[in-house]
Amino acid sequence: MSGYGAPEAVATGLRFPEGPVPMPDGSVLLVEIARGTLTRVAPDGSLSVVAELGGGPNGLAIGPDGAAYVCNNGGFQWTEAGGLLFPGHAAHAEPCGSIQRVDLATGSATTLYDSFEGERLKGPNDIVFDAAGGFWFTDHGQVRDTGRDHGAIYYAAADGSKISRQRAGMMGPNGIGLSPSGKTLYVSETMTARIWAMDVVAPGELAPPAPWAPGRFVGTPPAFRLLDSMAIEDSGRICVGTMVEGGITIFEPDGGGSEFVPLPDIGITNIAFGGADRRDAWITASTTGTLYRMRWPRSGLRL
Repeated sequence: MSGYGAPEAVATGLRFPEGPVPMPDGSVLLVEIARGTLTRVAPDGSLSVVAELGGGPNGLAIGPDGAAYVCNNGGFQWTEAGGLLFPGHAAHAEPCGSIQRVDLATGSATTLYDSFEGERLKGPNDIVFDAAGGFWFTDHGQVRDTGRDHGAIYYAAADGSKISRQRAGMMGPNGIGLSPSGKTLYVSETMTARIWAMDVVAPGELAPPAPWAPGRFVGTPPAFRLLDSMAIEDSGRICVGTMVEGGITIFEPDGGGSEFVPLPDIGITNIAFGGADRRDAWITASTTGTLYRMRWPRSGLRL
């Protein structure tokens, strides 16, 4: 498509990679959900394990203290078909999700949160820090033999001291991002393929929702596609990893429509912006285990 560079495979052989974070030294941190690791991809594509996390490390962000903060969903059962890797039901009957902090210098991991008001986290998925130094994260939930968990949106302090649930009863919230002003929180629901916008009225506090929806409806793809994690452009456009028809869907924040950039994997899960001009798009193609880099026609928002 006009203005979009060709995708270049930087690393292969990854085990369901997600959560790419471009680093100042030119490397990219990401998680490998099926391997249970926080992994560093060097500029030449070589891989090194930063931390063995176990379970299912999913979303990833760098906090104000320079540590890595990881959403761990607790782990999946896995299926391989036609050379592709797919997550399935939860690996455990009982919820065992958590938020982990990783010291990047030592690889030491600590658990910051594993519950809210005595209720275990079910499947933490994606994370974004705000200007106040706290972080928003989605709990996607898991599919278990007993049914599908409800999902939720939480806000938490980076020192492990406080967590609040700002939305409950959602249907698989996945990607999460903040508008350039920080006054709007965007969330994607995977199976409903909907993008929701929610007003941030104070650090860590969302305006109450209407009785019939978790937020303001932004958009949905025009065909059968599932939505995963997101990154926001400087312009405010919402770029969302898209599955089934793999690619990136770019939503106008005011609900004015969308654009689709196809990519060579049915499981495009994440996008992150890096480089000096923040126009290097790092994209995880999870079912084939590939990390792509491509030039983007617009700059991504500085996190």
